[in-house]
Amino acid sequence: MPLARSLSVTSLSGLEEWDEEFDLEDAILFEIAWEVANKVGGIYTVIQTKARLTSEEWGENYFLVGPYVESNVRTQVELIEPTNPALKRTIDKMNSSGCKVYFGRWLIEGSPYVVLIDIAFTAWSLDSWKSELWELCSIGVPWFDREANDAVLFGFLTAWLLGEFAAQCEQPAHVVAHFHEWLAGLGLVLCRQRQLPVATIFTTHATLLGRYLCAGNVDFYNKLEAGDRQIYHRYCLERAAAHCAHVFTTVSQITAIEAEHLLKRKPDIVTPNGLNVKKFSAMHEFQNLHAQSKSRIQEFVRGHFYGHLDFNLDKCLFLFIAGRYEFSNKGADIFLEALARLNYLLRVNHSDVTVIAFFIMPARTNNFNVETLKGQAVRKQLWDTAQTVKERFGKKLYESLLVGQLPDVSKMLDKEDFTIMKRAIFATQRQCQPPICTHNMLEDSSDPILNCVRRIGLFNSSADRVKIIFHPEFLSSTSPLLPMDYEEFVRGCHLGVFPSYYEPWGYTPAECTVMGIPSISTNLSGFGCFMEEHIADPTAYGIYILDRRCRGVDESCNQLTSFLFQFCKQSRRQRIIQRNRTERLSDLLDWRYLGRYYIAARHMALAKAFPDTFIYEPQETAGFRYPRPASVPPSPALSRHSSPHHSEAEDNEDDERYDEDLEAEKDKVNIRQPYTLPMKNKSIENKSGLLDFCRILTVSNVDLTEDY
Repeated sequence: MPLARSLSVTSLSGLEEWDEEFDLEDAILFEIAWEVANKVGGIYTVIQTKARLTSEEWGENYFLVGPYVESNVRTQVELIEPTNPALKRTIDKMNSSGCKVYFGRWLIEGSPYVVLIDIAFTAWSLDSWKSELWELCSIGVPWFDREANDAVLFGFLTAWLLGEFAAQCEQPAHVVAHFHEWLAGLGLVLCRQRQLPVATIFTTHATLLGRYLCAGNVDFYNKLEAGDRQIYHRYCLERAAAHCAHVFTTVSQITAIEAEHLLKRKPDIVTPNGLNVKKFSAMHEFQNLHAQSKSRIQEFVRGHFYGHLDFNLDKCLFLFIAGRYEFSNKGADIFLEALARLNYLLRVNHSDVTVIAFFIMPARTNNFNVETLKGQAVRKQLWDTAQTVKERFGKKLYESLLVGQLPDVSKMLDKEDFTIMKRAIFATQRQCQPPICTHNMLEDSSDPILNCVRRIGLFNSSADRVKIIFHPEFLSSTSPLLPMDYEEFVRGCHLGVFPSYYEPWGYTPAECTVMGIPSISTNLSGFGCFMEEHIADPTAYGIYILDRRCRGVDESCNQLTSFLFQFCKQSRRQRIIQRNRTERLSDLLDWRYLGRYYIAARHMALAKAFPDTFIYEPQETAGFRYPRPASVPPSPALSRHSSPHHSEAEDNEDDERYDEDLEAEKDKVNIRQPYTLPMKNKSIENKSGLLDFCRILTVSNVDLTEDY
């Protein structure tokens, strides 16, 4: 079937021409993942956002394969008849053989085709397939591990689908099957064991052992031994998939090193995670969106701190951390400690800036906190009271002007008006401090965040310049407390703080970047390493990289405190300039740029699986490199004599013009290209730059530097 290919990765400023031609007329791409139309974690975001670009490249020859979940299908998938004749025959034959396979369109950007397999319908085959797995691979799956049992069912059904499709094709087709994570990996192992004519790719977004060690509060980078965690069978499935794949990829350089020593195979290529970047027609429209969302957060803050609203909201900075509730893994521990030190610095320097730090991490709760709900009710009541008095005042003013008299202000408000206002003021009296947590926690006494708050003593008192709000639930526009989607909330904040200890990639700081919000990341996260590689001076662009690789915890905490304090010293104008620079990096995270790595991986797999048909010669494809901005970074410590100066009257600085468009053009002219895209047999580039990291890792019975 002809391929409707319209993709050419040339739309980014400063990016060289890159359009490697491959004859894909008879090629079919299957992308297999447990999170296709099934939101579980970050892989869902990867596949969902990448689908549009992949659909543009492969057209009608692109199919996603995932599990059938009825509740998800009802809202996300439109079931239709298969358009590919060979695939239709394949699905019909599987359904007639005791399976339930569905075909449809995923209702996301790009509208890709999806093949959804109902694993529950074939659960009767589980025991026989587990026996076959033991005979073929000597991997035993215990009965109590439901997730691994699902992986077995999904793997065998996926291999059945691919094998049947290859048999149903009238002419030999060149099939590429891209498997994500260990839950889908068994299908890849079976494809190779059965010698199916399929080019296979396996992508690990985080190694199982690394994820479990960090979740278990183990010093991951110094103690990598597995221990007794009852995941050996899962590890075997993951490692088998990595070794059986024609092409093995990871999402970051730091995960590549992890995979090399835990899975014992060097990745062939690193495929960073991207996003669909929405460019606005009006210049700086994202700044207007920031102002709108910020005003909505301010309304929530007014209600939360009613009775203790003794700080200026116009000089209030909103910081946030979000993600899975992994206290040490996500860096919440070091963030809280840095907030305590920041509070001290702001107080001793008599700063008029107030910092409100939001913790958006889901935990076990039973409902909203009564005091928090009361605060929003009081705020709404005050607003209604003000509107009532305003209408009465306006009516009297109107009647006075109608008769041609200037109003007597002393008579415009009568006793009833004053009574209404006094009642409203009385309702704002509060004897207790504003709450830290917005919900009733089920495990309040053992909660890590709340215990740390008790230790550092930040209880939202009037004397504190740093306030904390713990929202142990994901944000939703239907919430009665903070009715905002996550994207709206991020746009309204001033800084995202993600001092992660273990983060294979890190979508949260990436999402901040494409929305023009500065963020703090670490050099132990894939995103942080990626930005360090691509940007000459990340701090100048609002990307603060915290060193957690070569510094102790206390040193890293001091560095984080310094970042936060310097950010608090910026003027409003400086923050606007920094947001402009941050948003300018969004092209770097666009799938139209990062998608080239996936294209290279697929071409490499085709050449390895079908060497008589495809010849792959790695291109010396250079990447982005953002230089230092044309003007000095807007940090008060670094740009005292450059743009911009601090001024209370920021709008009247006629002596200092700042043209953001001119700044952007200067930066584009100076873009450099310092590194080469990793290709065949070049799994980890820039080894010397990563050697210091390797030295601090300690892997049991493994010499980390022997290959260097």
